[in-house]
Amino acid sequence: MSVFKAACIQLRSGKSAPENIAQAETLIRSAAREGAHYVQTPEMTNVLVRSRDELLEQITLEAEDPSLARFRGVAKELLLWIHLGSLAILRDDGKVANRGFLIAPDGEVTARYDKIHMFDVDLPNGESWRESATYEPGLVAEIVDLPWGKLGMAVCYDVRFPSIFRNQAKAGAKILTMPAAFTRQTGEAHWHVLQRARAIENGAFVISAAQGGTHEDGRETYGHSLIVDPWGAVIAELDHDEPGFVSAEINLEDAAKARSRIPVLLNERPFGIGGQERLEMSE
Repeated sequence: MSVFKAACIQLRSGKSAPENIAQAETLIRSAAREGAHYVQTPEMTNVLVRSRDELLEQITLEAEDPSLARFRGVAKELLLWIHLGSLAILRDDGKVANRGFLIAPDGEVTARYDKIHMFDVDLPNGESWRESATYEPGLVAEIVDLPWGKLGMAVCYDVRFPSIFRNQAKAGAKILTMPAAFTRQTGEAHWHVLQRARAIENGAFVISAAQGGTHEDGRETYGHSLIVDPWGAVIAELDHDEPGFVSAEINLEDAAKARSRIPVLLNERPFGIGGQERLEMSE
């Protein structure tokens, strides 16, 4: 079996974890009623707040996290695969993880992924972000087996680091995921081209649920949750920044066809970088 229906949930998470969880659950249930087998939520599903102190007031250890427990129950009730793009989770050492979860239809957590790349940037419009001041980066790019095939986990800013997805694809992943809270400025410039590029260069489906709109803490996110096929076509998109969901049928035979037409995974060769001797001499 290589065909299933995937859905992206688009949110506008704020400072209240209970309110965010309730909205996400409502949309997950709606997607399930329309036949989704796998549902993905965006980065920071449980809470989105700029202040570290306010964030710490809302989050807890994974074992005690009410949002994770709630979504595990929903997955079991609906017999659904739920991919929480990420939750803000307190670690045992007091640091914070930006952690994605994949929950199976029996309610068990089958995979976890801590965001590897921290969004530490100063944008031209004056926005400045230092995720590394709050979050501890992960070290492992996770792959998990779904009934239909292998899925690679990543989060938001990871999309700008193609080696994660190439290595996941080489390890057998035909589904790549990039749940996000892209800023409006970077989203307008780069969101679609980055998603399509990761799909094309790996011959894989890309599924990316997003945050959208103006949030309580003043940030603006781009929305436009989408699903891209292995040939680079956008096959489903919420063409706005409002909460909602979008779904599409995923046939993993399409990934096999794309990889046979342009076998980049087979044609890739190791290489070095020239000019090192000249560079060293010039120093």
